[in-house]
Amino acid sequence: LSFFFPILLGTFFQQLYNTVDAVVVGQFLGKQALAAVGGGTSTIINLLIGFFTGLASGASVVISQRFGSGKYDRVSNAIHTSIALSIVGGIIISILGYATTDWALEAIGTPQDVMPLASLYMKIYFAGSLTLVIYNMASGVFRALGDSRHPLYFLICGCGVNIVLDVAFVGFFGMGVEGAAIATVISQLISMILSLIWLRKLPKAYRLSMRKIRFVKAELTDTIKIGFPAGIQSIMYTISNLIIQSNINSFGTDTAAAWSAYGKIDATFWMIVNAFGIAMTTFVGQNYGAGKLDRVKKGVRQTLGMSAGSTIVISVLFCLFGRYAYMLFTTDAAVIDIGMEILLFIVPTYITYIAIEILSGAIRGAGKSLIPTVISITGVCLLRILWLEIAVPVIPNIKTVCAAYPITWTVTSIMFFIYYKKGSWLSDRHHELKLKWLKFKHHTN
Repeated sequence: LSFFFPILLGTFFQQLYNTVDAVVVGQFLGKQALAAVGGGTSTIINLLIGFFTGLASGASVVISQRFGSGKYDRVSNAIHTSIALSIVGGIIISILGYATTDWALEAIGTPQDVMPLASLYMKIYFAGSLTLVIYNMASGVFRALGDSRHPLYFLICGCGVNIVLDVAFVGFFGMGVEGAAIATVISQLISMILSLIWLRKLPKAYRLSMRKIRFVKAELTDTIKIGFPAGIQSIMYTISNLIIQSNINSFGTDTAAAWSAYGKIDATFWMIVNAFGIAMTTFVGQNYGAGKLDRVKKGVRQTLGMSAGSTIVISVLFCLFGRYAYMLFTTDAAVIDIGMEILLFIVPTYITYIAIEILSGAIRGAGKSLIPTVISITGVCLLRILWLEIAVPVIPNIKTVCAAYPITWTVTSIMFFIYYKKGSWLSDRHHELKLKWLKFKHHTN
């Protein structure tokens, strides 16, 4: 919990970047602008950013395992490799995202009255996305080392700047969605700079040095081995969500705006469960590296219990006070009514998801990334796409689209429980520790 809460608060402030954009834009500029900075826009951004975040999770696992086993020279190599990867990845994302913005928005059927605003917002966001990518990697480094506080501090600084600049650029200077995007990029730049400065204050054995930033083959290979499947999983998740967004857009601007606002409310749940998942991955990574496998299993059981309790509380609060939350984003009664229909359908089913986050986080922390990816792609992504392609044409309404979530969450959670209980995700480490014990006995004898 001491590791989890700073992650949770950090995730909260990370989410505030786009949420503040949505609140300010929705109140000052109307529902077209609200739809432009959320919904499909956020999903397309996550398609590219999410892939790199998956790679970054691989770097975190590698660093946490090296740190847990006390191999500080390899910790240093892994840190400098991860920063090099973030620089290259950030440049690629900026170029690719900027170049494909209009095509991607057209592909998901963005309403014509939203299209110019969404395109402007996304192009500015992608132009400055290098700052976000480097910050996310730096945060992963801190967490892998057991420090979840400093990423929180840097986010609070950036988020405070974002709020002030959003109100100034959009409210006072009338810069529209362009101002909201510029405010976000500037605030992310501040968080990135603070992170890099503090990485240079780490213990000397693995302190960041600009001269040492390069790819070390062994660390890069391990990072890609663990992170690439997670990145592919993120892409598949996002593709399935883009298909959902395309279905949502077919119902018109009111529904697109309602979905955009719901996404910001819904993010509160995701930041909690994702924080548990991140904490679980690092907790397992360090204990796996140190050979404390009993703590791995205890941590999984306790985290499942804590995340389930948190999910029940947040679900009840959403159902009771969701309408007031929508009023933060819009005063349009039709948009709020559609949003509440979506919320009351999906929110009570949140509990079916938590096992996916916690068990996949634990298994990845042990360095096993392929099986969680296969399970998630099969149970969440492919099944969701099948549901949307088969069920929605037969019953074309918002509830049929929303049903894709609980159905796929339930199936995937069951598969994860089966693999967790029956799979071999800890067996390699058990075997390695047994061999070390036998060698030790032989030596002492």
